[in-house]
Amino acid sequence: MEKNAETPVPRVAVVVFLLKGKSVLLGRRRSSIGDSTFALPGGHLEFGESFEECGAREMKEETGLDISKIEFLTVTNSLYLEEPRPSHYVTIFLRAILADPNQVPQNLEPEKCYGWDWYDWDKLPKPLLGPLEKMAQSGFNPFPTDYNI
Repeated sequence: MEKNAETPVPRVAVVVFLLKGKSVLLGRRRSSIGDSTFALPGGHLEFGESFEECGAREMKEETGLDISKIEFLTVTNSLYLEEPRPSHYVTIFLRAILADPNQVPQNLEPEKCYGWDWYDWDKLPKPLLGPLEKMAQSGFNPFPTDYNI
């Protein structure tokens, strides 16, 4: 059975909870999906990439930051039916820390993001991108229980 070019297919995104103190790095999106919402750095998984490779590559491309201690956290399965172009994303959530704590995020893709900043996990900005909002409201915590950086 041949697929029509117009048939939407699920895509895989990889996003990173970059942890610093009790804060996470968020950017305000400039995008067809979730425009003007706050979201984690990340992007599409490329053919042959591991989740960790994708997370590190996307972080570097978007913020200029190098990350370490990258680990898998969870996955979501989200439909965006209200958007201009309906889409379906399987999103892999990772967590990591800065390879060098003195690095400062840069906005290297201003056409996709208004800018990056650190936000306290207990005082997140609004509006958050849908899946992140659901996670935060559910009580999800990206910080490990033994976390004390």
